[in-house]
Formats: sequence, C-alpha cells, structure tokens
Amino acid sequence: MAPITGLRLRSLHCRPRCVRALSRHLEVVPRAAVMATATDVTKAYDELVKKLKELDALNGINGLLSWDELVMMPEGAVGSRGAQKAALAGVLYDKRTEPRLGELLSHLQDAKGTLDRVQAAVVRDAHRSYVRETAIPKDLAQRIAKLETDAYAAWVAARKASDFSRFAPFLQQWVDVSKQKAAAIDPSRSAYDVLLEDYEKGMTYARLDQIFAEVRKDLVPLIADLRSKGTAPSETWLNGIWAVEQQAALCKEVALALGFDTNIGRLDVSVHPFTGGSHPTDVRMTTRFKEHDLTEGLTGAIHETGHALYEQGRNLDPAWEGLPVGNSLSMGIHESQSLFWERMIGLSQPFAEWLLPRIRQHFPQFPERSAADLYEAVNVIKSPSLIRVESDEVTYPMHIILRYEIERGLLDGSVKVEDVPKVWNQKMKDYLGAVPETDAQGCLQDVHWSAGLFGYFPTYSLGAMYACQIYELAKQQLPELEQQVARGNFKPLKEWLNESIHKLGSLHPSGDELMKAVTGSPLKPQVFLSYLRSKYSKLYKLS
Repeated sequence: MAPITGLRLRSLHCRPRCVRALSRHLEVVPRAAVMATATDVTKAYDELVKKLKELDALNGINGLLSWDELVMMPEGAVGSRGAQKAALAGVLYDKRTEPRLGELLSHLQDAKGTLDRVQAAVVRDAHRSYVRETAIPKDLAQRIAKLETDAYAAWVAARKASDFSRFAPFLQQWVDVSKQKAAAIDPSRSAYDVLLEDYEKGMTYARLDQIFAEVRKDLVPLIADLRSKGTAPSETWLNGIWAVEQQAALCKEVALALGFDTNIGRLDVSVHPFTGGSHPTDVRMTTRFKEHDLTEGLTGAIHETGHALYEQGRNLDPAWEGLPVGNSLSMGIHESQSLFWERMIGLSQPFAEWLLPRIRQHFPQFPERSAADLYEAVNVIKSPSLIRVESDEVTYPMHIILRYEIERGLLDGSVKVEDVPKVWNQKMKDYLGAVPETDAQGCLQDVHWSAGLFGYFPTYSLGAMYACQIYELAKQQLPELEQQVARGNFKPLKEWLNESIHKLGSLHPSGDELMKAVTGSPLKPQVFLSYLRSKYSKLYKLS
C-alpha cells in the first residue's frame, strides 16, 4: 500500500558522487522573454517558498495524526480526533486556496524563463495543485464529502450481502460527481485524464491504452500456457503455524537489513499495512501478520520497507525540502519502489539464499528445504486468481486492466453501472479463466470505487513495470548485484536507488519522463513482459 500522506523529503548533504548523478537533471531552464525584474522574481519565489513550506509542515502534522489514529489512538478518542482533523483540514484548505498564493504562482508562471529547473518544477506542481484546489465549487465539494461517507457505508453493506444492486446507486453518484469535478478542473480534457492526474501526473488514458494493450496481448496467453502446460512448484510445505511474535522479529530484522533507519523511523503493527509519518526524518511504517501465513507478513514488510526507503531517501537540500519538487513523483513511482524490493529482490533466488537461514533462526521447526525450494514456493501462480490482493505478479496485471477498462467505461458512458457485475465476470473469464461465484468475490471486493478513486488502479501495475525497468538498469550499473543480495549486502543497491530515483522527487513531470532520464527510454512494457516470461517459463518448466 502506498503512503497515506505525501511526505516531503530531501537528501542529507549531497556527496560529490550524488551531485554528479543529479547534474544532468538540473541544468538551467532556457531563458524566455523577461516579464519581471530578477529582484521581483526572487522576492516572489521566496514568498512562495515560505508559504509552501508552511503548508508542508501542516501536512506533516496531519500525517502524524493519521498515523496515530490507525496505530496508537485509544478508541474513546474518535470524536476528539475527528474534530482535530476537521479543524486542521479547514486551515489547510484556506492556505491552499488563498488568493495571494494564486497571485504569486501566476506571476512566477509568467517569469518561469528566469527560474532554474528545480524552481520551475516547484512552480509547475504548485500551480497544478492550486488550480485543482480552487476549481471545485463549494457545493460540489460538500456533495463529494457526504458521498464519501454514504457510499462507503453502502459498499460495506452490499459486500456483506454480496448484492451489487445495493451499491449501484452510489456508484452512479460517484460517476456523476466525478464528471462534474473533472469538468470544473479542465473541461478541455477527458474526465478520466483529469482524474488520473490525482494519482499519476502526466499520464493519459491514450498512453494507458497503449501500455495495457501490449500487456494484455502477451499476458493472457502466458497465463493460459502456464496453467495448462506448466508444472507448478510445490508450496504446501510452507503451510504451518508461525508465531506472530517471531514473525515480527524476523520482519524487523529484514527491514533493518534492507536499510530502514529506526533513528528516523518507526516500525509498528496495524490492521492495514501502510507507510506514513510527518517528514523524511520521521517515517512510520506498519505491517501485519497471520499465524497461518508466513509469506504474507514477510512480503508485506518488504513492500512497506520499499515505500519507507523512498521516503527516508528523499532530497533534503534546502532548495527541495518541504517543496513540491521534493515530493514523490506519483503513486506509480512510489509503488515501483515498494514492488522493487518486494518482487525484484524479495521474490528472487539470491534473496531466498540470504533469507532461508534467518527464517530457521526464528523458526527452528522450519522444514529442511533448500533456498531453491523456497524461491519456487513463494512464486507459485494462484489458480484460480479471483481476488486482486491475493494474486501473484503474473495474474495481478490482468486484475488491474479489468478494473481500468470498467472504470473508464463508466466515465465515457460505454459501461452502464447496472452492467458492472456482468462486464466484470466476462472479463474475468476472458483474462483469467475464472468467474467469481458472488458479487463479494467479484466486483465488490475492492473499496476504491466506494471512495470515487477513479484512476487509482492503474498505478499498481505501472509501479510493477517501472520497478522492472529500473531493476534492469540496476543490474547493468551494479554488476555484482545478485551476489551482494545473496550475501545480504543491500547497501550498494539502496544508495543507488537513493541517487537514481529518490532524490529526484518530482523534478520530472511524469513517470515516462523520469524513466527516460534515468533508464534512457519511457516505460517499456516489454521489459516487464520479458521478465515474467523468462522467470515463470523456467519455474513452470515450459519447453
């Protein structure tokens, strides 16, 4: 799960090597016609920075309140916490939408030719946020706020009864208000593109169609071949009872080995794992454990560690700290860092070689199996794969593509709300060869649409593809990477990610542009598809 708050982080004292790594990203923007004196621009930018850093500090307080609510707060404090968060939300709204902020941004937009690239990125992203904050009329904002509560309650009841019709009227309301919201922000663009910007800056449905068409074309037949022609590895030997206390100790050891710094972070347990906090020097990650499932706790801890390492590794230079340029670029890029560690590292054979003796230290009763056996067992494909959050890295993208196609259809009118269960089941049959028996097992399994989060789902699979492309570059630039992982030496990789990804924050306007700057090309789905084809053809002994 991605962080619950957008933490603003920067890098501790950029070393010479870091400066060299960043230098190609930080050239000065070419000068345009000067529309204001340099002194005026400097004063305006300094005033903007002061306002944005104050907003960042307030957002940090909000993040800490949210973490406390989910991890530490006593049940009896629900009412007072709600009042505190409401009061803070009012302060944040007023500061995000104050006219003076708009004046400064307008002035600096006109003078952007005099700004360096970091400053230009600050103005670009701050202006984008200001436009989105101020475009929505008060009455629409109030309707959205009420719908969030009503639709969630309806989804819970509908899921419990496994009856989509109970949720359908509220989903229709979300479709309607989402179109109105998008039109208020930018009537010149498609509703889906406008909503997608909340989660994946610079992405469009046309680009998603291109990416997902390529994935769908290759992945559907690969899944079918693996199931019909492949031989699944044995995984039942992992079944057992694994004490939660020992799982927690093992996962803490793993998180610390990967590089999580407890001097500037905390590791706790919560009902739903997440990463949050208030600042790069105060990053809070949580995980959860089930005594009958050792791998869920491990992969969840590694996943959240990936998010936390991104947050702790962000750019702490004064020109970046507390400013939009220092924020994570997008949900997809953030997810790439959690999936990089969870899948590219955590599900690899070198990692299994390092992990196995540590499992045995915490669980002496662990079966006498090899690292190769462990590697195979944690990479078994789910069959049938009905539930997104329980699926594997091969079937997961098809769960996402299915949801993307339906929510896009809802917004462009090609899919009617009442037809969602039928469309869902047909796509499940076509893409994954399985049909859910109930609505609860099918179109009601995710909470996202009850909160109107249209555009969120694609970021999960974009993250997996970004991660794979970044990993291919890491292997080229760190020739001893797999041997280092097998020995438990994760420091070179962590430092490489700090310099190549984390410290760049939101300097680039989109994930494609970041990939182009770092790897030499925009996102290439074939890198991801080749990885899956190669890995699972060997695991499943396809000829």
